[in-house]
Amino acid sequence: MSQVTIVTDSTADIPEELARKLNIHVVPLKVHFGEETFEDGVDLTPASFYEKLGKSTLMPTTSQPTPAQFEDMYQALYEAEKKPIVSIHLSSKLSGTYQSAYIAQQTLGNEVPVDVVDSRRASYAIGIIVVEAAKAAQAGASKEDVMEKVQDMLRNTTVFFMVDTLEYLQKNGRIGKASALVGSLLKIKPILSLNEEGEVFPFEKVRGSKKALQKIVDEFTNQYNGMPLHVGISHAQAEEEAVQIMQKLKDTFDVQEEVITDIGPVIGTHVGPGTVSIAVTPLPRS
Repeated sequence: MSQVTIVTDSTADIPEELARKLNIHVVPLKVHFGEETFEDGVDLTPASFYEKLGKSTLMPTTSQPTPAQFEDMYQALYEAEKKPIVSIHLSSKLSGTYQSAYIAQQTLGNEVPVDVVDSRRASYAIGIIVVEAAKAAQAGASKEDVMEKVQDMLRNTTVFFMVDTLEYLQKNGRIGKASALVGSLLKIKPILSLNEEGEVFPFEKVRGSKKALQKIVDEFTNQYNGMPLHVGISHAQAEEEAVQIMQKLKDTFDVQEEVITDIGPVIGTHVGPGTVSIAVTPLPRS
């Protein structure tokens, strides 16, 4: 019997069916095309977003949920379930979402017990942590145990992502320390990651996708060789590549849990089509 309610936001890119199965509550961010506003994953699916992005002359923008939205959700969940809440969100270096959730927590005070976590990650690199936290909650872990597990995963979860172009990160102001790469990408495949503060940084520059993937596999080998793993791959209209990468990782590592998911509209706004992100976290040995 679950003793904890798990909340996240739509940038975790958790497949809807999996979120429903694990009772994960998702607060949507918004995507704006000019005067049109959509809720991420509610009235704008990844497929319809990328179609719209391809046709639009406007670069979309995004916005975080308001503190009031979080406050309303926390109150409603606590009234319905009477359980403490663990709320895990997009890197505070990339969005004000965490800040909105934190303001809501502070406003509610002791009225509703909420722990708000800055994942310092994006896309399924958040999702992988949220999913494992939700599994622990469903298995009966206390709030303290869930928070301990989350903090452990924050230390041990690694993400790398490869983009077709830095244009989207640059135009949307999320390029971080990868700005040094702009203008130098002829035939170069940049491997990007998120540092300890949750900011984008260039991990490596290699020539071509195959060498980029091998570099990532080598890095995972250094960190996780022999460990049971949860591997999550999120992609922006690159499903075939995502499937091939997952197979290579399954051939190389002890992959116990695997998820392939779409990069949703909000993260897709900032990374663009063709992006593939690989997140890995170690699992307890059975």
